Amino acid sequence: MPALASRFSRFLATFFIVTTTFVAPVSSQTADAPLFRNADGLPTLAPLLAEVTPAVVNISVESRQTAEMNPLFNDPFFRRFFDMPPTPQQPMPRQQMSAGSGVIVDAEEGYVLTNHHVIENGDRILVTLKDRRQFEAELIGSDAGTDIALLQIEAEDLTALDLGDSDRLEVGDYVLAIGNPFGLGQTVTSGIVSALGRSGLNVDGYEDFIQTDASINPGNSGGALITLDGRLIGINTAIIAPSGGNVGIGFSVPTNMAQAVMDQLIEFGEVRRGQLGVIIQDFTPDLADALGIEAGVGAVVTQVEPGSAAEEAGLEAGDLIVSVDGRPVAGSADLRSQIGLKRIDSDVELNIIRDGEEITLQATLREAGLVAASNADRALDRLAGAELRELQPGNPFYGDLNGVVVARLDPGSRAARSGLEAGDIILAVNRQPITSLTDLRAQLTRASGALALTIQRGGSRIFLVMR
Repeated sequence: MPALASRFSRFLATFFIVTTTFVAPVSSQTADAPLFRNADGLPTLAPLLAEVTPAVVNISVESRQTAEMNPLFNDPFFRRFFDMPPTPQQPMPRQQMSAGSGVIVDAEEGYVLTNHHVIENGDRILVTLKDRRQFEAELIGSDAGTDIALLQIEAEDLTALDLGDSDRLEVGDYVLAIGNPFGLGQTVTSGIVSALGRSGLNVDGYEDFIQTDASINPGNSGGALITLDGRLIGINTAIIAPSGGNVGIGFSVPTNMAQAVMDQLIEFGEVRRGQLGVIIQDFTPDLADALGIEAGVGAVVTQVEPGSAAEEAGLEAGDLIVSVDGRPVAGSADLRSQIGLKRIDSDVELNIIRDGEEITLQATLREAGLVAASNADRALDRLAGAELRELQPGNPFYGDLNGVVVARLDPGSRAARSGLEAGDIILAVNRQPITSLTDLRAQLTRASGALALTIQRGGSRIFLVMR
């Protein structure tokens, strides 16, 4: 056994030397010396943690919650029957305590990043440092969409973490999670980046999570996710824990997203989001086949809101947005996050594909809606339940448009669930113009995958995708 332990120790030492050769030293060790070795020559992360852990704090939040009163207590008959005072007394508010973690990101100004859900509805926020000093914090601002909040404390001799570039992360990179799980006190866990660009945890949020298998448990929220060079690359925010504890799937808000939010919180006290004003959907292989576009990634515009930044820029229903300011768009959630982090009046460059051609558009963001459309069910009979007629005299669009009118729609039918509405005029199927019911039937027969319908709805032209 001693020989085996010796060989294992040599293996670990070699492993850490190899994996840390490409990482800049955090301590004052010389460049040619092995990183993080203790006095016995064994690999250790202790020197790194000695430098970074003072920047991770414990956050305690005091809040008051009014106790709910049984409605019967407000009933005069009930109160007389039980010989209670005629006027019900208001219940006393109950004091509640909750805890989380935070990260000092500016020692001079005393700025502390944490999660919105950690300090939400807090009446008093206390920050406790690793050296046990305690300070009452001021809430600079909070953003529920990204689950980021910014606090400020007045203290001297603070340690802050440098922000790393989360866009440079790759799956497999080693990371450390530091926080205050279960209120036990500061705890460090290690792991790797398991995935990038995760979304779907909060439908209403702006998500681009880093997923890691470093143990994250309740109380870690707001804590630090750092790389082996001591840089902050994520704010730990969520876990998937069916049993209430860590199962190796934790999520962190990337620092690039957190910094964009923090800058606006410092300047405005809130996040002022500029938006395009479009409804979008993920670009799928079925949709690529329907539109005759090579399969890839991006977000398909299904509707452009009148008077929006998107309309002014020239976006049209059916356009495929593939990048924003040169950054690729992975899907509808990614586009929503990219746009949602930019300020009102920001100029953005959109690279799109329209009818197989690449086009670059410039848009100035405004206050409009950007909504990710839900996926349609995969079927070709989505028009079932719709009564279709050709345009007739008397229709306000007669003579100006060619198409087929949805004269009536059965509530709850597949056509209704797909998004069709009575009064819609179907102008094209998979970009092929429709002038009559005969054309429509022909196009539906030819279609072998998803249906992409160009529709005139009132004064707007929309793009409806059906599978």
